[in-house]
Formats: sequence, structure tokens, C-alpha cells
Amino acid sequence: MAEHAPGKEFYIVDTRLKDGVSTEQMMEILPEHLEYQIAIEKNGSLFAAGPVMDEDGNRVGGIIVYRADDFAAARKIADADPMHARGIRIYSINKWTVNEGGFTVRINYSDRFGEIE
Repeated sequence: MAEHAPGKEFYIVDTRLKDGVSTEQMMEILPEHLEYQIAIEKNGSLFAAGPVMDEDGNRVGGIIVYRADDFAAARKIADADPMHARGIRIYSINKWTVNEGGFTVRINYSDRFGEIE
């Protein structure tokens, strides 16, 4: 095994609908939530996010990955998410250290196309 420096640290938010909240209630807040996600993406706090599905394709929650200095900073970002601030979803946070893996970025200048493989 090769020696390597400690990996990059992120904070993973596992978010789920709060008991008693309907999908319809969640969908009402979704546009505001997505605006928030785009804002924190642009300020560099959001690494990745998206829905989590079960084997049947049913949405069972979401995963949000933040760039943050510590748990308190990650919690502050999560608490400001309209889904959490309005009590639609509940969440847990764990630190994730990425030690292995990789990705390729392809950008075509001519048509301003970008892709992550």
C-alpha cells in the first residue's frame, strides 16, 4: 500500500423527511431548497448533493456533502437549508475523509459543455 497524505475532509448530511410530513409538503419547499443549494454551491460550501432512492426508485431522502471547517460550521449550513429550517426534513452529519477514488473532468470550450466521469 502506498504512503499518502491524509485525504480531503467533507461533511456528509443524511437528510430525511420528518415523521408526519408529506411528500406534497416537501415539494412546496423544494424550489426554495434548490435555490439555497445553488447559492451554497456558488459560494464554495456545497461539494455535491442529490436524492437517495430505494431499490424500487422511491425517494427516501437525500445526501448533501459540504466543505466546512468543522461540525459546527457544517451544522450552521445545514440549519439554514429551508427544508431543515422549516421542519420538513431532519438530518444527521458525519465527517467523511476521502482517501481513495478519482474522477475525470471533460470540458469542450466550443459548446461550453462540461462533464464529470
